[in-house]
Amino acid sequence: MNLKGTKFQLKVWNYLKKIPKGEVRTYLEVAKAIGKPKAFRAVANAIGKNPYPPKIPCHRVIKSDGSVGGYSGEGGVNKKLRLLRSEKVLI
Repeated sequence: MNLKGTKFQLKVWNYLKKIPKGEVRTYLEVAKAIGKPKAFRAVANAIGKNPYPPKIPCHRVIKSDGSVGGYSGEGGVNKKLRLLRSEKVLI
């Protein structure tokens, strides 16, 4: 997989690949993990530009209030919910 994106996007996408199956992180947790704790909105934008969902598992990122958030992959939020449930994530 030859990823093309900004340095920031690549950092976000590479982090997403490290989120274990069956676990979720919030946009804020991702921002903190990549060393940009105030950039949670930019993280959401980078996730929205993920070129390989669900291979790069952006479906494992949710909002801080526990709600699902968006999903730019084919099938939208309903697909995100199906993916999370298939991994036994209770949403």
